[in-house]
Amino acid sequence: MSYTALYRKFRPQEFEDVKGQEHIVTTLKNQIKADRIGHAYLFCGTRGTGKTTAAKIFAKAVNCEHPVDGSPCGTCEACRAIAAGNSMNVIEIDAASNNGVENIRQIREEVEYAPTEGKYKVYIIDEVHMLSIGAFNALLKTLEEPPSYVIFILATTEVHKIPITILSRCQRYDFHRISIETISARLTELLEKEKVAAEEKAVRYIAKAADGSMRDALSLLDQCIAFYLGEELTYEHVLEVLGAVDTEVFSSLLRRILGQDIVGAIEQLEEIIIQGRELGQFVTDFTWYLRNLLLVQSSDDMEEVLDMSAENLALLKEEAKMVEAETLFRYIRIFSELSNQVKYSSQKRILIEIALIKLCRPQMERDEASVLERISRIEKTLEEGIPVASVPTQSSSAAAGQPEAKPIKKELPKAIPEDVQQAVAAWNSILQELPGLMKGYLKSARLTLGGDNVLMVVLEDEMAASYLNMEEHKKELEDAIARRVESQVDVRIQLNETNRPFEETYVDLKDVIHMDITIEDE
Repeated sequence: MSYTALYRKFRPQEFEDVKGQEHIVTTLKNQIKADRIGHAYLFCGTRGTGKTTAAKIFAKAVNCEHPVDGSPCGTCEACRAIAAGNSMNVIEIDAASNNGVENIRQIREEVEYAPTEGKYKVYIIDEVHMLSIGAFNALLKTLEEPPSYVIFILATTEVHKIPITILSRCQRYDFHRISIETISARLTELLEKEKVAAEEKAVRYIAKAADGSMRDALSLLDQCIAFYLGEELTYEHVLEVLGAVDTEVFSSLLRRILGQDIVGAIEQLEEIIIQGRELGQFVTDFTWYLRNLLLVQSSDDMEEVLDMSAENLALLKEEAKMVEAETLFRYIRIFSELSNQVKYSSQKRILIEIALIKLCRPQMERDEASVLERISRIEKTLEEGIPVASVPTQSSSAAAGQPEAKPIKKELPKAIPEDVQQAVAAWNSILQELPGLMKGYLKSARLTLGGDNVLMVVLEDEMAASYLNMEEHKKELEDAIARRVESQVDVRIQLNETNRPFEETYVDLKDVIHMDITIEDE
């Protein structure tokens, strides 16, 4: 006898075996018991959640000779015929390959004939969203007023593509993604029946990788069992088959990123590639790892949400102490964008390496507007000739007799706009109006003139500069200044990348304003 895949071998034959969809199962059973059966149903939800399975069980139940509490008995002639796919009363149609008007016209002709046996003729149209507009229109009248012995069950993964005229004529049932706990319990049950030993951690990882789909979970389990036939299914085996990466690797990678160790991070990626891991899966799993760290930081009651053992949760809490929440936000944003990019790229490795470099060096992350602004700032600095102290290369004796360099503070701008002066004078009051994190970053900021009516805020901390350079945060600062001085002052956030003290490169406006120096125009 040929081998049957697990998802087909263990396909539920009664409502009680449909896992994770209790809200739908209970409603359908009650309708059958009360003899309040509708003429059109729409089953929608993601793949592998039980839509077609529930439709077939419902078809058996409405035609069953001896239903038990709304479920099919499974032993009568009608139940056996439907289960074997030999019943003339249950017609299953794949709309992806039968999506034309002629196919629907054929159905309209067939519904005129009463069932040869049983009570109902049931049409199950799978992937119904694939029907053409003409086919939907042809189905409309029949769906609205079918014969009393006809039931339509439409199944789809993309309900938004169904015309509203069809939706309004159906009872809609939304199938939920199945929880990791429910999938794990089902897999454990089936492993016992198949007499296959497996680690609990391995089973839970398969359940997580299935992403809410019971069918996907069974297919992955089938693949893992076949690869290690006759052996105990371990967590390492599952990672090997699925091309996944252990969380210990993620922890090590995070430490390298926080230490700005670009070489180490790239070397770790190289190891992952050599081991044959799937890069798309690596990006997804690392994003989830970062998300888990963020959740652990956010609350102490995340055990149920994270769905992991107490040992792993304790380890995660320790790792979460290494990194700030704002940093995690940035990491997750970069890897979420990367996840979409690697799906369609033939150069996944290069994209991941670029993302790792961005994580290690925040100052290297620049959008187009930021790059143009930085170029403009450099050009303006060169044009205005703002002096920068140079590192002495001659001995003091060799330099004797040469004119001594004037202190940078004597190279004052010819005019400081009044609005900028007011903003500097009221700086402490302005900070009080800002949120706590912004205020904390700006307390150590130094102020200088960045151009005509431009206040330059210079920071020594890369994270602070990256945070304040975000458009929404910079606008919030500009709005606070505008409320105080009653005029618009442009703000430029600048990271001090000169490797020199602020005083050697910039004019400190706080000193100028506080000294009440009046600088007149020429």
